[in-house]
Amino acid sequence: MIQRYLGKVSGPLLDRIDIHLEVPAVPYKEMRGSDANESSADIRAVVERTRAIQRARGFYNAQLPTRHIRKLRMLDEAGERTLEMAVRRMGLSARAHDRILKLARTIADLGESQTISAKHVAEAVQYRSLDRNYWN
Repeated sequence: MIQRYLGKVSGPLLDRIDIHLEVPAVPYKEMRGSDANESSADIRAVVERTRAIQRARGFYNAQLPTRHIRKLRMLDEAGERTLEMAVRRMGLSARAHDRILKLARTIADLGESQTISAKHVAEAVQYRSLDRNYWN
């Protein structure tokens, strides 16, 4: 059913969605437990720090114009190789490439990293599950 539904959704439309992944159902006992790893206040603090980093840079990553993405040298060498491999192996469009790069920049910002490394790119690619499952 999922594959049939996805067949109705065009590739260009999916390219415009930054994150798409399958979220499994949470077991009842986990849902009812109060065993949170991080408090909402802790998560809020991380988000606020990350937004401050982006504000200081002069833009929020999601709003970064495409023409600037390729001008900025944000990737380290390993990140560049990882992104190139993902684009080649998954047959990603230019728009998907740009979305992954913006998402990887945000992941790097969450870790307060100046550059985008291979681990940031790899995590961003993992959040593009429909690129992986639908097109391959």
